[in-house]
Amino acid sequence: MAEPDTDDAALSYEQARDELIDVVRRLEAGGVTLEESLALWERGEELAKICAGRLAGARARLDQALKEEAEAETGDGGE
Repeated sequence: MAEPDTDDAALSYEQARDELIDVVRRLEAGGVTLEESLALWERGEELAKICAGRLAGARARLDQALKEEAEAETGDGGE
């Protein structure tokens, strides 16, 4: 079934995205068995979650940086 947790944590957003694109291409092309299609679908779901998690992390970092910048612009600790 699924053994992804070991290497998936090391995947960058770009690596996960590229693999997801490949999975989608293979599913769209057809020519695979039902079992292979299901395995590809499951892998695609895992990769989509990885991508979403990486994007959420990047968004949180950006939000924090913007918050710190806004606080710095309004004054250092309240004038």
